[in-house]
Amino acid sequence: MYLLGLGLVLLALKYLAIGVVANWSWWLVLSPFAAAVAWWAWADNTGYTKRKAMERDNKRRDERRARTKAALDANFEKRRR
Repeated sequence: MYLLGLGLVLLALKYLAIGVVANWSWWLVLSPFAAAVAWWAWADNTGYTKRKAMERDNKRRDERRARTKAALDANFEKRRR
């Protein structure tokens, strides 16, 4: 995502002819987009994207289980009194 954002900023600076970017080659300005495509291709082919999604889901599941267990323990303590 950072590469895409950088590419958009450089593209806007080049198009509007602002600063030193106005003198840069179009190849240099558009290179972050190529790097983003390469990153996404690598991430999808190596399973990086799926692994990160699974880690996020596992973390959410574990947090939900901890909240549920804490709530059940609190109810159990109330009934024991």
